[in-house]
Formats: sequence, C-alpha cells, structure tokens
Amino acid sequence: MPKRIACAPAPTISAEQAASFVRSGMWLDYGAGLCQPDVFDEALAAQGGSLENVKIRCCLSMRPRAVAEDDPKGNHFFLFSWHFSGYDRKRHDAGRCNYMPLNLGEVPDYYRRFLAPVDIAILKTCPMDKDGYFNFSAANLWHRAVVESAKMVIVEVSHGLPYVFGDRNGVHVSEVDYIIEGDNQPAPELPNPEPTEIDQAVARLIASEIDDGACLQIGIGGMPNAVCTLLLESGVRDLGVHTEMLTDGIAELYKTGRITGSRKTLDPGKVVYTFALGSSAMYATAHRNADFCCNQVDYTNSPHMIMRNDRVISINNTTQIDLQGQAASESDGHRHISGTGGQLQFVRGAYASKGGKSIICLSSTYCKQGEPRSRIVLNLTPGNIVTTPRSDVMYVVTEYGMVNLKGKSVTERAKALISIAHPDFREHLERQAYEHRLILHGVSF
Repeated sequence: MPKRIACAPAPTISAEQAASFVRSGMWLDYGAGLCQPDVFDEALAAQGGSLENVKIRCCLSMRPRAVAEDDPKGNHFFLFSWHFSGYDRKRHDAGRCNYMPLNLGEVPDYYRRFLAPVDIAILKTCPMDKDGYFNFSAANLWHRAVVESAKMVIVEVSHGLPYVFGDRNGVHVSEVDYIIEGDNQPAPELPNPEPTEIDQAVARLIASEIDDGACLQIGIGGMPNAVCTLLLESGVRDLGVHTEMLTDGIAELYKTGRITGSRKTLDPGKVVYTFALGSSAMYATAHRNADFCCNQVDYTNSPHMIMRNDRVISINNTTQIDLQGQAASESDGHRHISGTGGQLQFVRGAYASKGGKSIICLSSTYCKQGEPRSRIVLNLTPGNIVTTPRSDVMYVVTEYGMVNLKGKSVTERAKALISIAHPDFREHLERQAYEHRLILHGVSF
C-alpha cells in the first residue's frame, strides 16, 4: 500500500485508484454522518470481488452504502457502526452491520488507546480552505483521532457540505495522503417528523421546567424537538446550548433570538455541538456562522465538561423503562435499534451541573401487532439493553405527568412510575409490583 512522502503535496487521484489501495483483511474508517464518503464507497464496491474480510467502521449512515448493497451475503465487506441510523438498522436486520457499544464521548480515546491503527481512513470533507484545512463540516466527532490513528488518510472533497467553525474541525493538507473529487451532492437531510399530540403533551411538561438562562441538550426525536417548538411560543430568554446533536429545533430557537448563550460559563455566546443532522435550512444556519461551534465529541459529551455550565437541561428519549427506573433506549430485545450515544453522559453531566436537570421522556404506550402495550413495565423486554441505570435516572416524563426518581426507594419509584403510566395499565402494574415486593404493604408516603 503506497504512502506518499510527507513533504510532497497531496495528489488528486481517482476514486478507483484510491479503492485499489484496499487489501483483504484491512480495517477502513468511513467516519460518521456527513463525513461518510460516497464516490469512494461506490468505487470500492465495484472492486469488491477481489477482496475478503474488509472491515469498515462507520456511524449514522445517511445514504445506502454500496459496499453493503452490492455484497448482500457479506462475502467481501463487513460494517461496524458506533450508532445506527435507520439504514444501519436495516443492514443489521439483514446481518450486514454490527454495533459497537460505547459512550459516544469516549470514542476518540478508543482510537487512541484501544483500537489498532486504521489502515485507511476515507472522509468526506469540504474543499481545502485558504489555510490548507479540509473542514469536517458539521461532523467533528472523533475524526481527529481517526486521522491521527490512520496509516493512510484520503479525503473526498465535496462542495455540497456546509462549512462550520469549531475547535480542530478539520484535517490539514500535510496530514492527507490523497485527495479524490466527490460528487458535490447536497448534504443528506434527516426529515423532522411532525410532533404528535402525545409529543406536545410531554413537551409542555418539560418546557415548564426550563427557565431563562438554562443551557440545553436536545436529543434526537419528535419529543425533544417539540420542546423547542413550545419554547418558541414561551417567554423564556437567554438560553444556552451545549449539546451532542444540532437539530432543526435548536436552529429555529436561535433564529428567533431565544438562544444567546449569554449566561453560559463554558463558551458563552456559542451554540456548541459535535454533529448536525437535519434540514438544508439548518445546515444553512450553521454555515460559516461564528455563533455556532462544532467541537470534538470528548469536549461536548464528557460529564466533567457538561457540568461546567449551570442549569443544564438534558432531554432524551427512551423506549422502555422498568418500575425501578432502568431506561432501555437503544434496542428491542436483541434487535439493536440505535445506540447509547451520549444519553448516559448527558444524564450524568446535567445532574452534576449546578441547578441542572436530566429528563428522560417517552410515550406511555406503543402498538405491537395491533395491540397497545405499556412502555412502563415490571421487567424490561428480555435482551433489552439498559442505556441509563436506575441510579442515574432523574426526571421521567410521559403525557400523564413528570416524576423525579432521585432519592426515592424502590417502592416510591414504582409508585411514581405507575402514576405516569397509561391508565389502562396502572392496575396491572401495581398488582405486579406488590407480587414481586417492589411495593411494600402498609407503607404510605
């Protein structure tokens, strides 16, 4: 595998030439989100017949991966994902993508301490700027650690990506071995579902906990974004943002002047995030906007960094919670759905923040095989992964109310969670709780 001479300028080569460097058994890295390569991916898939056991790390694939589509039986390529998108989930269900457990904010350290050097890193970037840097766009994450670990670095440049500011958000030409021209298609968008009535009911309860000057972390999904919509209608002012994912809801709050960051202790005046996925309008808001700062994920997600801002409000979804408060947010039994992401780290960072609150939200029910089922349960579905332990959960919210589990006994927790379950399931849950001695007889609070 050729390695260019460090003092020579990085040459521009074809995607086919770049793909020819790949050998059987290699570890490749496609990066995450907006940084995943498309032209290289297609070229590599075309050469797949001569390769075996090529392993590719990726995260949040926003477009189909040619290496998976053209190799449905896994004869040549294997995908390993740090966090599933809808596409990654489908590949997982087909046996073509495997999940890597993590706390998202720790991933740079994994590359530096625990993973063997990447054979080839291929990252989509903005074209080189006047200072010789290829901007990672709105996906800083762990890409610096990938570059530092890689034996070879290839950038696929695209004019379709937003250029965003942030600490070390790019790779210098001196660190790049080869450049390939991308297809310049616009950055992939993530549709924002319209909030349901349940989303809005939950959001109203959460919004009532947010005061002037609070610092927000907004997770992905309809409920957290519904909170942003309600805050647009409220009188709350001077909000700050220190989050993992930049969402459309945050961008809309910023455009109306509700987000100023003026009361933040860490990075005052800045909307701090590590990656963005959303609409083209949101990308346009962040593009070359000095108020937005895309930092590395160990900066945004580490609890000791999160807690440096006062009154951090962390808002995240879960899919199931048991009567002791264990939140399972990433799987349906052994079927993996998404990932731990930054949920646990933000739960801990928000709690440690002066005046902070971590909030886990969920609808009280869901439908399976045409039947309504409770998301609040005696026992988690067998195989379900606990994303946030019972010892860490603070506020839990459904459309029927909000409870705080901190400092509560198992009996108090069970009673509190039953009180916000759907009314049709409360009697059954209470009976189960007594049968399994989660609720003690004769005790009142």
